[in-house]
Amino acid sequence: MNFALSPGAEHSPVILHVPHSSREIPPEVRSGIVLDDPALARELDHITDSHTALLAAEAAEVCAVRPWVFTNRLSRLVVDPERFPDEREEMLAVGMGAVYTRTTHKGVLRAADTDPEPLLARYFRPYAEAMADAVAGRLAATGRAVIVDVHSYPSAPLPYELHGDGPRPPVCLGTDSFHTPPGLLAAARKAFEECGEVGLDSPFGGTYVPLEFYGTDPRVGALMVEIRRDTYLTEPGGPAGPGLLRLAEALARLVDALPG
Repeated sequence: MNFALSPGAEHSPVILHVPHSSREIPPEVRSGIVLDDPALARELDHITDSHTALLAAEAAEVCAVRPWVFTNRLSRLVVDPERFPDEREEMLAVGMGAVYTRTTHKGVLRAADTDPEPLLARYFRPYAEAMADAVAGRLAATGRAVIVDVHSYPSAPLPYELHGDGPRPPVCLGTDSFHTPPGLLAAARKAFEECGEVGLDSPFGGTYVPLEFYGTDPRVGALMVEIRRDTYLTEPGGPAGPGLLRLAEALARLVDALPG
């Protein structure tokens, strides 16, 4: 499977979602990417939210009530599970819908006429179904679900970014007008205040909710946590530093602030 669900406490409503941490690309998918190996390695440095799976795992270990952790085992260059799979996706404008055809620097990643359907069928839809099942499980067990989306972003904007001219704080919180209640946002601001300035929806906004709940089920709360990479690693995709532990502790404070 291209995803893993690490169980948390049965009475926890929280799912830490880590969609972009992996660099793994199956050989059959690699054959459709036109970059040579050195260029692909550079692209993975830029596009991967390096060490965010470790960040979520470290946070889960120290939470008073262990959250559930849903992790993408494959690179977002296989499919990006957080994109809309259709024309609703604004990143299609730069060749980065659910199946990318362009790179972070607007180079060619796949042929423009690549049929996305085989990748969507094999990887995107099973992932979406499993994440929806995880949310349904929290709703059945606790009456609600809270998705905390764990990401990172570079200190300097990359050419593909559609909204890269705004603030780039150490921590950016992405919100949704329907799924991010004020209490969740306030808890996140407080939890991360020791990590530096906490911004809102810049350079990246919004958050992830499985489509079957999106915009319709208010029992599903969601927040995206975007961490500026220079606060915890050597950019663009180098080893993690001591900042990772501080961020894991902050993420744990957020989880612990959400009633179980």
